[in-house]
Amino acid sequence: MPGELPDAVEVFDTTLRDGSQLEGISLTVDDKLRIAEQLDYLGLHYIEGGWPGANPKDDEFFRRVHSELDLDASTLVAFGSTRRKLGKVDSDDTLRHLVEAGTGVVCIVGKCWDYHVTEALETTLDEGVAMVADSVEFLKRSGRRVLFDAEHFFDGYKRNPEFSLRVLEGAATKGADTLVLCDTNGGSLPHEVERIVSDVVAYFGDDVMVGIHTHDDTGCAVANALAAVRGGARHVQGTINGYGERTGNCNLTTTIANLSLKMGVQTLPPDRLPRLTAVSHHVAELVNVTMNPQQPYVGTSAFAHKAGLHVSAIAKRPDAYEHVSPDAVGNGTRFLVSELAGKSTLQLKAQELGLDLDGPTLNEIVDSLKRLEHEGFHFEAADGSLELLMRRAAGWEQPYFRLESFRVITDEREGELTTEATIKVHMGEERIVTTAEGNGPVNALDAALRLAIGSVYPALAQVHLTDYKVRVLDTAKGTGAVTRVLLDSTDGERSWTTIGVSENIIEASWQALSDSVVYGLLHNA
Repeated sequence: MPGELPDAVEVFDTTLRDGSQLEGISLTVDDKLRIAEQLDYLGLHYIEGGWPGANPKDDEFFRRVHSELDLDASTLVAFGSTRRKLGKVDSDDTLRHLVEAGTGVVCIVGKCWDYHVTEALETTLDEGVAMVADSVEFLKRSGRRVLFDAEHFFDGYKRNPEFSLRVLEGAATKGADTLVLCDTNGGSLPHEVERIVSDVVAYFGDDVMVGIHTHDDTGCAVANALAAVRGGARHVQGTINGYGERTGNCNLTTTIANLSLKMGVQTLPPDRLPRLTAVSHHVAELVNVTMNPQQPYVGTSAFAHKAGLHVSAIAKRPDAYEHVSPDAVGNGTRFLVSELAGKSTLQLKAQELGLDLDGPTLNEIVDSLKRLEHEGFHFEAADGSLELLMRRAAGWEQPYFRLESFRVITDEREGELTTEATIKVHMGEERIVTTAEGNGPVNALDAALRLAIGSVYPALAQVHLTDYKVRVLDTAKGTGAVTRVLLDSTDGERSWTTIGVSENIIEASWQALSDSVVYGLLHNA
């Protein structure tokens, strides 16, 4: 009932369809299968696989998913729309494809805004209701569990509540199992969502489950989903990391954590919530979108602390500065080291890395940090380089290779620029000279270094660069200014950042690249 929080809600993921509409995302069928594995590992109730019949990719997905995936916790859902205007359900291709997809659950979308029915579909309101009712009835006769996505419901309800409820009635009376109220344009606010969901729940009582599907155009998608649950919704739709068209969908990673940890509503099977961070990051890798480090609960900065005073207090009482235990969502506390850091911060960082550093060594590191950050280094943004600096201060020397020299040449050949890097390194007693081409200096240096040492360290094949950022620190000096380079890297399991600073951008790039490779080998070789 409205105003009463449920013990549990169903969680429906639409990353494979709605999420893939984010600008810049293009998923292969293999990508979709791997993401579905991760969603099942997390324990979501429903995974919407796509729209069968809409494109060859989704057709292939539904052909392969039944034989290649053995879902443990999740139920696969095929998505589609209602029958065509003035059409017959028995001859409708969309409905036929939904049945042929072979899923026990289907989700169909239909219009609940009279404006869309009369202007976009160019038909009568009665026909708009019939399109929904007939389609639900056909799919129920086919033995399917049916979720009805009430498209543009909130806009429609604000303008003509009588019609919007008629559409829901048409779906419910024909057997729809869940009525999902969609804020398709993403323009509603939490107080509106809670009130309207409460109205719908009160109208239907216990006859049918009510769900929520929100978009983030006002920045309120998560808040709207929570408000809907307060209003009586028992089914929540969204995407991992909030992927989706325009400004995105309801971010399930945040919504799941808020419902579970803040509102006491069960969202996942027992003991699955600590998988949240790992799944969030794994999916980000699969869709090839850099994670937002400040994303609540699962971001790398979600439980990161910089100021020395805070760090000292956290060492004694973590709950004084962290609103939940990071372990609850599979994340962890991070202590950021910068010129603001004191010995307590570095001591905690050393313990985190398993280093036993005495007082004089800690003082030496603090002094080095302050000097290097004055020169332009920024270690709170370069966790990889920081770890290597601390290990070197403790007496560690990287054993993988020793640089003798490198050279980078850029030529113009037949109107095209080519870059070639030659690198000379020592591995034990062996001197190795390699040359490689790349699409720029960093790429060429990376290729040459891998060519030199890759056969000895095959784990290096798992390490790759994901981002390269350059910042000029003193623009007044023009081309002679000091340049800071940050490289983001990953091995598929962890991600790290390394840094280089120099008046020569190639030298700064090499510093960051070298640290990146050494860090990757340290944790993988």
